[in-house]
Amino acid sequence: DFMKQGHGMLLLYTLKNPSYPEYSFSSESGIMCLDFHSDHPYLLAVGFYDGNVAIYNLKKASSQPSYKSSAKSGKHTEPVWQVKWQKDDMDNNSNFFSVSSDGRIVSWTLVKSELVHMDVIKLSADGTTMQGPEGLQLQTFGSGTSFDFHKKIDYLFLVGTEEGKIYKCSKNYSNQFLDVFEAHHMAVDSVIWNPFHLKVFISCSSDWTVKIWDHTIKTPMFVYDLGAAVGDVAWSPYSSTVFAAVTIDGQAHVFDLNVNKLEPLCTQLVVTSKKNKTTHVQFNPVYPIIIVGDEQGLIICLKLSPNLRKMPKEKKGQEVKKGPEVEIEKLEKLLSLVREPGSNE
Repeated sequence: DFMKQGHGMLLLYTLKNPSYPEYSFSSESGIMCLDFHSDHPYLLAVGFYDGNVAIYNLKKASSQPSYKSSAKSGKHTEPVWQVKWQKDDMDNNSNFFSVSSDGRIVSWTLVKSELVHMDVIKLSADGTTMQGPEGLQLQTFGSGTSFDFHKKIDYLFLVGTEEGKIYKCSKNYSNQFLDVFEAHHMAVDSVIWNPFHLKVFISCSSDWTVKIWDHTIKTPMFVYDLGAAVGDVAWSPYSSTVFAAVTIDGQAHVFDLNVNKLEPLCTQLVVTSKKNKTTHVQFNPVYPIIIVGDEQGLIICLKLSPNLRKMPKEKKGQEVKKGPEVEIEKLEKLLSLVREPGSNE
């Protein structure tokens, strides 16, 4: 709440002991997002409500972040909604991106002992200038809410905004977009590339919908109305057609398009209190577990029952193919059913 700004906490748990965190850090401002470095998992990038970003190093016994932005060094002017590590740059410096409601997407590089920032993109809202008092031209900026980087095409990324648009952007062009999707009627809460199929991404929004897209086509391939604002969506790491979403009425939904294209395999109430809302969902990269976070600060860990992770049955004498190619094929088959016949894609 902007009027009652409190402090923030960063807690790290292990499933071996869910009742007490292994590490805890407290900060002056609320923490909105975090991301572990994939090659150096002890490095954790975080974004704060006050617009700052920081890096915590879990190897150091300090309760303070090892690096933090400041008003001098390009901090955002509004909450940071997402941070994502990138591959190390040419000089082997670690770097990550951040997106904020202030419309800036900023790249932060660890050079020697400081965070060096560079604005990658400024999102401008439509009808970019607004008439201010006495004929002043005021610049209005689109508010970034979420983003994701393509798994293979290094420069390509998507940005979701509070206005409901999704921009396809390139790290190489800072002042123009490759494409704009008129995706949702309300804020885009999450946008994520499919881990297997390189053309597909998913988005969810407060307008109650989850949509699956092919980034070369302007209209969504699949649209699901979940009956309440969707706080977050996540692809599963083991199947190209499985995703989970959480809605603010406290429900978690699990879909497998390969089993049912029209509705979820499971919709389960996770949070019972009416005042509470589920806000985040994430798959464990190895085990069939999802983790759901809610507005009261509770974290619920759920195991997917065997029905929710049906593997293709093995016929006698036939080996069931597994692997990324199979996953791509599976999703491609579903997409080809909904793509317009005669389109050259």
